[in-house]
Amino acid sequence: MQLTGAEIVIECLKEQGVDTVFGYPGGTILNIYDELYKHQGEIHHVLTSHEQGAAHGADGYARSTGKVGVCMATSGPGATNLVTGIATAHMDSIPLVAITCNVGLPLLGKDSFQEVDIAGVVMPITKHSFIVKDVTNLAKTIRRAFKIAKTGRPGPVLVDITKDVTANKTEFTPVQPKEVQPSVKEITREDLQTAADLINKAEKPFIFVGGGAVASNAWEEVRELAYKIQSPVTDSLMGKGVFPGEDPYYTGMLGMHGTKASNLGVTRCDLLVGIGVRFSDRVIGNAKNFAKNAKIIHIDVDGAEINKNVLVDCRIIGDAKEVLKQLLPLVQSAKHEEWIQEIEDLKVKYPLTYNPQGLTGPAVIEELYRQTNGDAIITTEVGQNQMWAAQYYKFKSPRTFLSSGGLGTMGYGLGAAIGAKMGNPDKVVINVAGDGCFRMNMNELATATRNNMALVEVIINNQVLGMVRQWQTLYYEKRYSNTILQDKVDYVKLAEAMGAVGMRVTKKEDLAEAIRKAIDLNTTVLIDCVIDSDDKVFPMVSPGANIEDAFDAEDLEAKEQ
Repeated sequence: MQLTGAEIVIECLKEQGVDTVFGYPGGTILNIYDELYKHQGEIHHVLTSHEQGAAHGADGYARSTGKVGVCMATSGPGATNLVTGIATAHMDSIPLVAITCNVGLPLLGKDSFQEVDIAGVVMPITKHSFIVKDVTNLAKTIRRAFKIAKTGRPGPVLVDITKDVTANKTEFTPVQPKEVQPSVKEITREDLQTAADLINKAEKPFIFVGGGAVASNAWEEVRELAYKIQSPVTDSLMGKGVFPGEDPYYTGMLGMHGTKASNLGVTRCDLLVGIGVRFSDRVIGNAKNFAKNAKIIHIDVDGAEINKNVLVDCRIIGDAKEVLKQLLPLVQSAKHEEWIQEIEDLKVKYPLTYNPQGLTGPAVIEELYRQTNGDAIITTEVGQNQMWAAQYYKFKSPRTFLSSGGLGTMGYGLGAAIGAKMGNPDKVVINVAGDGCFRMNMNELATATRNNMALVEVIINNQVLGMVRQWQTLYYEKRYSNTILQDKVDYVKLAEAMGAVGMRVTKKEDLAEAIRKAIDLNTTVLIDCVIDSDDKVFPMVSPGANIEDAFDAEDLEAKEQ
């Protein structure tokens, strides 16, 4: 059948099972939006307040559902406004397809109105970028984009389409997409046996899980391995929920703001099994002394990550779930009761602590956990709010903690929360923000209310850029250059102006009722939680230091004395 390019775009989205897209229309993409109008019963379009919000919405949808997220924008500034969201997805390996439209083919390369080479702009931050100049290539390009986005190590793909292509016609034949198979071709029996031998000989094993274990749906296998070899488990920011936060083998997050039990335990272990991790600088600290007493096994789908940041003793390249399914039969059941007790002693000796007096960031997160029983989807912004959420909310399952890890994108969380809510309408979705981050993309509150979303925005309001101020306190002799935000913004009135319910909490004793009410109202609610400007995230490892040198407030006080 003969279809226009715009019709082909919609038919290809339907082929791929896409039910939700996030975007913002404009001149060059109008033909596609006209087709969206005709198919609004099949594909729901979420009109965001800014294209960056559309990219983060697609990202949050993808992280929380495991599907490919889709966003759309027009040419020029519309397309460039997607860039931060695309880069965020790229750094955290999130499957996303961004569809943009450009000026007509005769106008390309002439500095035409709203013309940008967006395929060139995003080349370093995508798995692939396409520009379609011929309608006969459109369907196969879109199909290829989805396959690339979800094959191997997931990531974003951009498809830019000239406007004339969206109007031109060609023959279109529907194709049923083949299911993407997990990557197994580089898994060898030799590598598996080497890993099994190391595990079987270990007396102090430690398992470290990251976002790759989420992407491959490997949580059941990770849990089976941990109990089979009686090993403690730590995680990266991206690995939250792979291993339950309340499990006795769980030691908390690893790295710069990880627990002392995790940091000291990894330093003392004799075998570290890294599953779907990239050993980022925020995790390993001083690379030369990271896990210095241990052999290291690295399981990852991307061979480029092997030996990139730390040298390993055994690597298995392949989908984490498939690797573990093949590895588990080769691993002998083992008891490491003395080792488990040693780690338990560290957990008792070095628990996460905070000032119990007054309203604090950790108090907010713990109350959120209590009120939701750990069953909510938590999105975050970046900074202190993000670290407190990762430390104090005990995640039961994967795809319930959505946060910008690699890029550290302020303004990510609210858009991601909107995407998560669209993908999981029956789940409680809460975005945890700092006031500095919230101001980046607070216009997306209007998107939430426009779509009648039951969504809770929690602002941990300290009137400063909290994490930057913390560094200024510790390393810049309290020279607070441009980190004090004491402005006149009233977030409760702002929420009400955007059609949401606004609440303010200044006392710890009022917190539980406010959160309970916000969830029960079943609408868009903002809670402004006012805390002290100098609350800090502890433990902390100084940049480039050994992770076992993590310190907290008590350590600082002792040092000053």
